Amino acid sequence: MKKELHKAYIALGIVSFFWGTTYIAARVGAQEMPGLFISGLRQFISGAILVSYFLLKGYRIPNKEILKKISVQSIFLLCIANGLLTWSVEYISGGLAAIIAALVPLFIALFTVWLSKCATISRLMIIGLVIGFAGVLTIFYDYLGQMKSGSFVLGVVLAILSTLSWSFGTVYTSKEKPPINILFNVGLQMLIAGVLVLIICGVTGKYVNMANVGQNAWLALVYLIVFGSLIAYSAYVFMISKLPPTQVSVYAYINPIVAVLIGWLLLSEKMNVQMIIGTLITLGGVYLVNREFKKVKR
Repeated sequence: MKKELHKAYIALGIVSFFWGTTYIAARVGAQEMPGLFISGLRQFISGAILVSYFLLKGYRIPNKEILKKISVQSIFLLCIANGLLTWSVEYISGGLAAIIAALVPLFIALFTVWLSKCATISRLMIIGLVIGFAGVLTIFYDYLGQMKSGSFVLGVVLAILSTLSWSFGTVYTSKEKPPINILFNVGLQMLIAGVLVLIICGVTGKYVNMANVGQNAWLALVYLIVFGSLIAYSAYVFMISKLPPTQVSVYAYINPIVAVLIGWLLLSEKMNVQMIIGTLITLGGVYLVNREFKKVKR
């Protein structure tokens, strides 16, 4: 039991760090390739690897009813959420995208209350919501000059829509759990999302000839596939089966800190006192909402 718990904490560390770095890897790749195209390639290749592994082990493709549920999960979590987030870093920094994505626990609580007849919003949850959004506004005050840029605003809107989609998709997934191996489910989600997003890229022209892509973009794509999807996502699935939700949610507070630091060190992205304070205020609000929501659920 202790050995399994030890592995779960290692998995939590992997997710907390590597998912934070994926924002920067996506930012690097998005300088030479459309973000949607990166997301489509990442999901398709990762999904093909996982699904092939399980098919070789003798697993069969599930029936239409199960595939329908997996497809809905795939559309919200990967097609929309991951696709739009990777698209957003064409226009905004990876650190800023990660801070916006840190609002996920907050929106998960709101969507759960909205969809559940049992959950309610407490006074402290409302205070947490106000604090969380105040933190984001503190950060954006430093970006007021860039708000005149249409591309910057587009990037922010894409990141917000991505966060909403991931949050809703998470709530939906928690209620609809297909009766198949979890990792096989993840592989099918990735494969379905990859196919759909690549089709969209083909129709809209958001793709490039990979022969013309530079080394940095290739390395970023490989990093996203190996560390972002195959390793970190697998670690995430493992840890949620071994640790309580209160401990699992720790990754959501560490990811933006990692993204901001790595972005500052490697890409010279913006980091100043105001951004640090705004990030801490945002995470404090998200923590308060998350804590109160778990009390209400209990």
